[in-house]
Amino acid sequence: MSKTLTFNAFMAKQIAILEETGKKRTSETYRTALNRLNEFLDGSTITFSEIDVNFIDSFEESMLSRHICRNTTSFYMRILRAVYNRGVERGWTRQRDPFRHVYTGVDKTQKRAVSVSVIRELKTMDLSAEPKLAKARDLFLFSFYTRGMSFIDMAYLRQSDLWGEVLRYTRRKTGRSLSIHWEPEMQEIIDRYPPNLCGFLLPILTDPDRDLRQQYKNAILNTNQSLAVLSDRLNLPVHLTTYVARHSWASIAYSKNVPLSLISEGMGHESEKTTRIYLASLPSSGLDKANRRILKML
Repeated sequence: MSKTLTFNAFMAKQIAILEETGKKRTSETYRTALNRLNEFLDGSTITFSEIDVNFIDSFEESMLSRHICRNTTSFYMRILRAVYNRGVERGWTRQRDPFRHVYTGVDKTQKRAVSVSVIRELKTMDLSAEPKLAKARDLFLFSFYTRGMSFIDMAYLRQSDLWGEVLRYTRRKTGRSLSIHWEPEMQEIIDRYPPNLCGFLLPILTDPDRDLRQQYKNAILNTNQSLAVLSDRLNLPVHLTTYVARHSWASIAYSKNVPLSLISEGMGHESEKTTRIYLASLPSSGLDKANRRILKML
């Protein structure tokens, strides 16, 4: 086989072999994992050499933003890792351990959050000469400021969603409406960028002539790549992604005695379904007060 054989094609071949040998249940799980990957690629293919840390981190984050629970994403990642390792054994790529930062259910103590001091250090970094890194930092902070808003919801925020001192938006995957008190820290980020010609609030989907879905996918990859650089500069044990911002807000809120009825420790550690039920039953003002307490610590 050619060294340029795509990962998708090789995995499909593995599924066919499993079916031929009577391993129907295993073949079904492999097919489900491949379907998730193909959904993320949106019709594209990927070679073994293109599978790196940033791609796998972005794939995991995309699934988490769609409320696929961490046990399920872990299951998919273990399958994809097994297929990747077979490609390494065949010499189609060198072993670069692209799955080292994602949750695979092996390291039960893996941290997915950073402390207030890390957020503060990230906020005060001088990135004036590095606009790409500065933008990734701003997007990370915006997610944190907005109670851990998912990247996909951030990307599709419209300027019209901001009503005076209230940001109103609808979760793309659940359809539930949320409102957040507009804080000065959020406005500072918006003010750093020119108005978005596409009508969106943040500088993520900015080209009116390009497909929005492709822009979104590129934005996740580019943001995570830049956050990886910032992680190294800060010498962090946790690999920063925008999902880490979401997880960090939840963990910090819990550590500061914000009631569990407002926020569960580390989204994904407790049932996100249960968390959404609690949040939906409480007035927004309680969340806004909790968020103000957290932002004052920075």
